[in-house]
Amino acid sequence: MDVLPLLMLVAGSAVVAGAARRTPVPAPLLLVAAGLVVSYVPGVPDYTLDPHIVLPLVLPPLLHSAALDSSYLDLRANLRPIALLSVGYVLFATVAVGVVAHLLIPQLPLTAALVLGAVVAPPDAVAATAIARRIGLPSRLTTLLQGESLFNDATAITAYRVAVAAAVGEGVSWAEGLREFAFAAIGGVVVGLILMVPLHWLRTRLRDALLQNTLSLLIPFVAYAVAEQFEASGVLAVVVVGLYLGHHSWQVDFATRLQEAAVWRMIDFVLESAVFALIGLQLRVVVGGLGEYGADQAAWYAAVVFLAVVAARYVWVFPSTFVPRMLFPGIREREPGTNWTAPVIVGWAGMRGVVSLAIAFSIPETVHGGAPFPARNLILFLTFTTVIGTLVIHGLTLPSLIRLLGLPGRDPHAETLAEAQAQNTASLAAERRLGELLADERNALPSPLADRLRTVLEQRRNAVWERLGAVNEVTGESADDTYRRLAREMIEAERAVFVDLRDARRIDEEMLRSLLRRLDLEEAALYREGATEDGA
Repeated sequence: MDVLPLLMLVAGSAVVAGAARRTPVPAPLLLVAAGLVVSYVPGVPDYTLDPHIVLPLVLPPLLHSAALDSSYLDLRANLRPIALLSVGYVLFATVAVGVVAHLLIPQLPLTAALVLGAVVAPPDAVAATAIARRIGLPSRLTTLLQGESLFNDATAITAYRVAVAAAVGEGVSWAEGLREFAFAAIGGVVVGLILMVPLHWLRTRLRDALLQNTLSLLIPFVAYAVAEQFEASGVLAVVVVGLYLGHHSWQVDFATRLQEAAVWRMIDFVLESAVFALIGLQLRVVVGGLGEYGADQAAWYAAVVFLAVVAARYVWVFPSTFVPRMLFPGIREREPGTNWTAPVIVGWAGMRGVVSLAIAFSIPETVHGGAPFPARNLILFLTFTTVIGTLVIHGLTLPSLIRLLGLPGRDPHAETLAEAQAQNTASLAAERRLGELLADERNALPSPLADRLRTVLEQRRNAVWERLGAVNEVTGESADDTYRRLAREMIEAERAVFVDLRDARRIDEEMLRSLLRRLDLEEAALYREGATEDGA
């Protein structure tokens, strides 16, 4: 691909994603819609998805970033339902959708139909979790969707490889397929377990934040490439490493965490925006390759496959939610109770994404012997319509469904209270430690400086409690809101003075950057406090 079309894709998708933040429509849906429209604009180049780019270069950083932000403890606590979704459901959907497609389409052999089933089986929960966070879906359901999206790609890619091997005539038996699946899954986990400790050790030993962040950018690609070199699951290796590093991120230097958070937010924004735009841009390519299939016939096939995908998810989700709880008392004791509304939401949140399209485009052109792969272009079309259908229909209706069912959302007051209690406990421990340190003559400080340390602790402890206080009747702000606003105004006044001093040649450029960095760190801390309060 030429540089200019790539720049146009990144810039255009970023503009659309930025505009989506000012609308009630989730950014993934607006990006897909924009891609659909732009795909038929004269002069727009063909942005055909290249699986050799998407799978090894786009998927690893997205999965790694999601794993870094995920809670290892929450995922471990919900391991059983996550495994049922990310492994059991994907395999069930592969078979169920494949059988339906085989019975529906005369030209589609069962092996090729199973390829289609594996391609459309894994949901992409990026859009679902974005909507869930925006409207306050209960945290356990959000954890389930996140966990599913982290692990289901590995299952789908392995199932796809087995189905393709059978379709092209390599004579793969069910036993061989199961062995390949087990090897890929176990091998991916083992590679991740082997890499995670030395990578974390290296991160904690590097003292240069730039070097640490360079390593952070390389880690997902290294984990993926090493696992794939051994024919194991690169996806699982990336996820295992990301979960470990995220769980131990507190051991890394603070400057690294600040830079790393900013860098990965930018990467997520650019890649996710471009990926969803690419989905829409495939319309012209996919429709143009239909060949002998008429529009009415292809539309009928697409509708049935879409309904099969939706139905298969509910057929799996409801029994897997309630049957184990009925059969095993231990599960009822360990896991919180649930009702029928939770599986309804989880079932409807099964949106497909770019991984399905990338896998579909990697289907070989021919089978052994040189014959064309059966109905390859039709499989591409059905994958595309399923992805678009789930993104648009589910994405537009999921918020309304959640509100209609009246699921209890997050309780901001309870979360702020828990945060205040945690901060109070930590501050008391810090005060005790400060007393121990000041009692040592090697740590002697003038009284004003010692009092300043105590004041910082007290302000940090009180800031959270103040969020629970009364609201200003004039401005509608809490005391904490007003404090942050005034602090920002003071920082801006200082920043203006520093710039004026630089312009008057009273300080040089290097000193200006140093002074501005201090202010930037203070303002970043204020921003993070506000973002945490707002649930961003």
